[in-house]
Amino acid sequence: MHKTEIAAKFTEIAGLLEILGENPFKIRAHLNAARVLETTNEDIASLASEGNLTSIKGIGKGIAEKITTILQTGDLPELKTLHEKVPSGVLDMLKIPGLGPKRVKAVWANLGVTTLGELEYACNENRLATLEGFGTKTQEKVLKGIATFHQFAGRWLLSEAIKHAETALAWVQKHDDVKRAMIGGSIRRGKETVRDVDIIASSAKPLEVMEHFASAPFVSKVLAQSLAKTSIRFENGLQADLRVVADSEFPFTLCRFTGSHEHNNAIRVFAESRGMQINEHALLKDKKPLPCKDETAIFKALGLSYIPPELREGLSEIETARSGNVFDLIEYSDLEGLFHCHTKYSDGRETVETMVMACKELGFKYLGISDHSRSASYAGGLSIDDLKKQGDEIDKLNDKLDGFRIFKGVESDILGDGALDYPNEVLEQFDFVIASVHSGLGMDEKKITARIIRAIENPYTTMLGHPTGRLLLSREPCAVSMHKVIDACAKNSVIIEINANPHRLDIDWRLLQYAKSAGVMLSINPDAHRIAGLEHAKYGVMIARKGGLAKADVLNTMSLADVTRELAVRKKTGADQP
Repeated sequence: MHKTEIAAKFTEIAGLLEILGENPFKIRAHLNAARVLETTNEDIASLASEGNLTSIKGIGKGIAEKITTILQTGDLPELKTLHEKVPSGVLDMLKIPGLGPKRVKAVWANLGVTTLGELEYACNENRLATLEGFGTKTQEKVLKGIATFHQFAGRWLLSEAIKHAETALAWVQKHDDVKRAMIGGSIRRGKETVRDVDIIASSAKPLEVMEHFASAPFVSKVLAQSLAKTSIRFENGLQADLRVVADSEFPFTLCRFTGSHEHNNAIRVFAESRGMQINEHALLKDKKPLPCKDETAIFKALGLSYIPPELREGLSEIETARSGNVFDLIEYSDLEGLFHCHTKYSDGRETVETMVMACKELGFKYLGISDHSRSASYAGGLSIDDLKKQGDEIDKLNDKLDGFRIFKGVESDILGDGALDYPNEVLEQFDFVIASVHSGLGMDEKKITARIIRAIENPYTTMLGHPTGRLLLSREPCAVSMHKVIDACAKNSVIIEINANPHRLDIDWRLLQYAKSAGVMLSINPDAHRIAGLEHAKYGVMIARKGGLAKADVLNTMSLADVTRELAVRKKTGADQP
């Protein structure tokens, strides 16, 4: 079990304890355990097997024993006991923005509400607003949160789904009779959120492979099992479907269960226009199967260029492929460095040097540090004195580094009127400035668009960070007019960030072709707050590929020398904004 899953159990225990009005010290101990597990770089499983979990700062004997129990059994008796005391619907309320454990307890105790449906009904009858400590605004926020919850129910972040899909794939590949196996579906297409996991395998012994899959240790429940497909559920509720076919059918099944419904229909219609039929088993011409060893051969037989999985959405990919054009998409290996990383100076978990060393180990040549600006008090935003201290530290590190450079940056809050968070005499000291909105996201379209465009027009803005402010599965994008924002970025030579944090993946991939056609450069930024966050860049690459971007469209595919020149060219001068 991954440490983030264990951390989630401790967070859940803390929430249940608070709902039940238990000892605050006990609650804090479990929350602290969750925080430690989420941020540590230690191998939890190895330390547990050695009996050394208490060597991790913040993990005491009692918590260590609970972690060991979870690793050994996958569960915790204490958690089961707490679940028996609190209705499952009450737990669902914790997923609604504006409802922490204390408020959930108040709703449950005072209104007798035990499900989201009852909560919604109570809001519609204005009963929530009458509770002490709530009010009309809270009630409206809760109603909106319930609507969002229903909208996204049953969907999972791409990063979460990939983790489980790779675990399942590795298990399937362990079977001696499996010849080929791959992840398909919306994961392979790089969708931001997915409903389930699709795995396609080839074998001469499908039943044995299906049985092997159903017996995997990660299986919480077998939902269905047949010759055609086996469906299971992971402990977290995510469903996975395994299809096992003959090896000669594998490319066709993979192709069919990768493309979207719209793409598959378009492929079928195109094949028919050329006198062929295609399905998940074969490609037929004159009712005779055309042998294809892989997907490339299928597209070639159809008279199409190979269409990368990320583009198989039924948009314009077939028209492009039939013209003979080769899709030139960015690869993860094209990245030369990373921007938008946080450190202990604000809300990061690591020192500047630790982040640099981790970045070097990943093979990168530069790192752009951009901690939060002073208005972001919730995130430990830096005072001007802090900026000076950090800048001096970066200078000293750069003096010692060979073939690697740290760029000095800041993630400056875009204030309510569109101004940036420091005067220009401070901003001009940075190598780059990321302008981001973190508050006031509820403005109407006209106001939020004007606010962001004013920040773009600031002569020291280098990049626009997570432009819509969305949080996948929990917060809708703000009402900003992205076409106007992209046009403003083009006019002012401002780079737009593809924020690769899997909770954001913002800018939306559907806007990338518009940005590219407008001449806007993109930057794939991990928004890393700890070492593990550096690897978020891979999700950003998937989104860039899905949006049809090539290597040349992305800032941080440039060499160290080229990106240094590019930032210098884009660094502008100007007087303080009025």
